[in-house]
Amino acid sequence: MRHQDSGSLPTRRGKAARNEGPRAGQSRGEERVNQLLDNILERPKLQKLAILAVTIILLAALYYSFLYSPGSDQVAKLSDSVEIARNEKAIKQAKAANLPRLQRDLQELDKQLQRAVAELPNQKQIAALLEQISAQAQQAGLNVILFRPRPENFQEFYAEVPVEITVKGNFHSTVNFFDAVGRLDRLVNIDSIGFKNPTTAGENVILETTSVATAFRFLNEAERKKVAEERAKAAKAKK
Repeated sequence: MRHQDSGSLPTRRGKAARNEGPRAGQSRGEERVNQLLDNILERPKLQKLAILAVTIILLAALYYSFLYSPGSDQVAKLSDSVEIARNEKAIKQAKAANLPRLQRDLQELDKQLQRAVAELPNQKQIAALLEQISAQAQQAGLNVILFRPRPENFQEFYAEVPVEITVKGNFHSTVNFFDAVGRLDRLVNIDSIGFKNPTTAGENVILETTSVATAFRFLNEAERKKVAEERAKAAKAKK
């Protein structure tokens, strides 16, 4: 019996000790806090204000570090994203608003290109154009005495193709010939016009008319490259 009693007493005391442990810890913690507060309250007024200021600063720093700063960074990122999205939207809206005008401009440029291509033949088409000019002289009732191409004069993107022409006929037929050449789809300039050897045939005055008809053609890529190289050499030689 004594053995059982002596064994049971330590057990109850151990439980009591374990139950008193947290309470004792809490009491000691509260006691330390109370001592700290008493210590602060017993200090002079300036020290208490300084301690209060430091405490406020520490709390503000903790708030900024753990609450405000991450939130403000996220807000800044979202603000940047919103601003970028707004700018992109404005740009796309502006492009969409200008799209009809840009399409009209593109169509107009395409028409201008087609007109330029129609007026300036390529190298393969220039022979047919010269034949067409000669045919216009004959259709006007003129005798073609001379039809002699001169060397081409190369520009940056095109070449001038001059042709010496001498025709014989009355003045009215000559004017009709020049008018017909001016109405061709291709661009042809008539200059250096001269008259010589006038004769009469009944009531008509027959003239020999000299002129230079200048047609124009596009240069191909190889020709443009060659012209650019020659101009570069000429510019270098002048320096």
